[in-house]
Amino acid sequence: MKHLFGVLVLSFLALVAVEAQAQTHQLSGYVQDAASGEMLLGATLWCESVQAGTGTNAYGFYSIALPTGTHQLTVSYIGYTPQTYEVQLSDDLKLDFELSAGIAIDEAVVTGEAFNRIEDQVQMSKMEIPMDQVRRLPAIGGEVDLLKSLQLMPGVQSGGEGTSGLYVRGGSPDQNLIILDGVPLYSVSHLFGFFSVFNSDAVKQMTITKGGFPARFGGRLSSVLEVNMKDGNMKEVHGTANVSILASKFMVEGPILEDKASFMLSGRRTYIDLIVNPIIASINKQNPDITTDPRYFFYDLNGKVNWRVGERDRVYLSFFNGKDDFGLASTERFGVSQSSIDFGLDWFNSVAAARWNHEWTPKLFSNLTVTRSEYTFNTGIEFSETENTASDSTTQRLNSLYRSGIVDHAARMDFNYALNNTHYLRFGGNLTLHRFNPGATTFQAEFGQDFPGIDTTLGAEQVRSAEQFLYIEDEMHLSDRFRANIGLHGARLQVNGASFTSLQPRIALNYRLRNGGAIKASYARMNQFVHLLTNEGLALPTDLWVPATDQVDPQSSQQWAAGWAKTFGEIECSVEGYYKSMDGLLSYREGASFSNTVNANWEEQVTQGIGTA
Repeated sequence: MKHLFGVLVLSFLALVAVEAQAQTHQLSGYVQDAASGEMLLGATLWCESVQAGTGTNAYGFYSIALPTGTHQLTVSYIGYTPQTYEVQLSDDLKLDFELSAGIAIDEAVVTGEAFNRIEDQVQMSKMEIPMDQVRRLPAIGGEVDLLKSLQLMPGVQSGGEGTSGLYVRGGSPDQNLIILDGVPLYSVSHLFGFFSVFNSDAVKQMTITKGGFPARFGGRLSSVLEVNMKDGNMKEVHGTANVSILASKFMVEGPILEDKASFMLSGRRTYIDLIVNPIIASINKQNPDITTDPRYFFYDLNGKVNWRVGERDRVYLSFFNGKDDFGLASTERFGVSQSSIDFGLDWFNSVAAARWNHEWTPKLFSNLTVTRSEYTFNTGIEFSETENTASDSTTQRLNSLYRSGIVDHAARMDFNYALNNTHYLRFGGNLTLHRFNPGATTFQAEFGQDFPGIDTTLGAEQVRSAEQFLYIEDEMHLSDRFRANIGLHGARLQVNGASFTSLQPRIALNYRLRNGGAIKASYARMNQFVHLLTNEGLALPTDLWVPATDQVDPQSSQQWAAGWAKTFGEIECSVEGYYKSMDGLLSYREGASFSNTVNANWEEQVTQGIGTA
C-alpha cells in the first residue's frame, strides 16, 4: 500500500510542477441561495469562451482556472434561475455568487441543468433526490418518509411492505453507508421500520450512490446515502409546523448574526401514547383489580449552527438525537396479593459533528470533521409479586435486561485541490475508534428477606477496534470526449491484536458519443469491517453490530458496471447493467439468534458465505 500511495503522490507533485508554468488565474468562491444564504451543493459554473466548467463541492465552494481577460460565466443549479455574470480577471479573484429560486412559467420551472447533464458526469449509478419532489409524494399518516422515496428508484428495494429498510443491488441494509452531515448512522427507523429518522423539513439535500464509488467513500459494500441538513437561514427567521395523524413536527431557522452565523432546530414526536392513554385509563376503571398500560412513542431532534468565522474559514456544529420506546405493563390484584409484569424495548440514536472548512489557497480547500455516533438497543422484562399480611409484606421480583450497541469517535480530514480545469484532485484520511457491545444480559432476583438475591451479568465482552483509511482520487478530462475518475482507497483495521489491510482501486470512465449520449463504465472494490447480525423475519430492532475479528473475516465486494446516458429535452435517460460479487457475508447459524449470546460467544453463533447480484 505504501508503494502505491507513493506513486500517486509523485504523480500529484508532477502535475503541480506542470501547472505552475500555466498562465491562468484562479476564480474561486461560494454559490449560495440569494434569499436564505444556504450554500448550494453541486451548483454548476460554465465559461463558454474557454469551454470549461466546474461544480461546487459539498460545502458550496468552487474553483476554476481562467486566462487573463473578460469572461461570461453562467451559474446554474437545479430549481434555480441560471445567472450569467461578466468577470474580468487579471489576477486570482475570490467571488461569491447568489441564485434565486426558479421562476414558474406555465407550471414549468427554469432549472438551468444544461451544463450538468447526466451524460457530462463521470460518476454513474448516482441520483440526487430533489427535496421539493419528495415532499409532494404520498405520505403515510401525513408523514413524508425520505427512505421510502428511495425505494421508488431502480436498483433499490424495500425489505417488506411499509418498512423503510433499503436493499441496494442485492445487498443488505447494513451494507449501506448512511451519512447524516458526515456522521454514520447505525439505525434509521422509527415505529419498527415504518418511518425513517429523517425529518424532511430539516433536510437540504439527499444523494444516493449505488455503484462506481469514488475513492473518498469506503466501509460499506452496497451504497452510500448522503443526507445534508439545512445550514440555517442567514437573512431572516423562518419556521414551519405540521400536525399529522401520527406525529407533530416543527422546524425553525434564522440568523444569530445576519450574514455571519445562523441556526436550525427541528423536532418531531408521535403522540400515539397521549391519545391512547385516556382511552386505556377509562377501560381500566371498569375493573380496578386489573390494569393494563401500553406505551409507545418516538421522537427525533436535529440542530445545527453555521458560523462564518472569516473569509476563509467556516465552522459547523450539528447534532441529532432520536429514540423509540415501546412497552406494556400489567397489574393484577387478588385479595391481599398483587402481581405485575412489565415488558419493554427501546432503541436510541445520537450523533454529533464539528466541522471546520478552510481555504488554504484559491485552489486548495480542506474540511476537518470530528464526530461521535452512538446506537443502543435495550429490551427487558420484570415480574414482581407482593403478598400483604396483617403484620408483614413480602415481595418477590425477577427482572432481565438485555443491552447491545456501538459507539464511534472519529476524525476525518479531506482536501480538494483544483489543479487545473482538466485535473480535480481529492485526498484525505480518516480514523475511527469503535466500541462494540455485542450483547449482555443482566439478571436480578429478589426472593424476600429470608433468601439471598441474585445480581449477575452474562454475555459477550465489549470489543474495541481502530479503523483507518487513506484515499486519493483524480477526476480527469483527458479529451473533449473522454473523462475519467481514478482513485485508490487504502483501509486498515486493528482489533484484539489482529489487523486487516485492504487496497481498493476505483475507476469510472465516461466517453461522449457523437450523437450527444455517453457510454459509461466503472469498477469498485469495497471492504466492510463491521457486521450486522439480524434475526431474519423478526421485525424488531434486535440487531447486533459486531466487528471483524481474528475469527470473523471482513466483508468484501467487487462491482463492475456499464451503461448509456443521454438527455432528451428535460428528460434524463440512462440504462445500466452491473455484476457484483460479495464475500464474507455474515449471518446466524441455523437455530441461533441474538438471545443465544447470553451464554455463548457471538463468534461461535455465526457463519459466513458468498453472494452475487
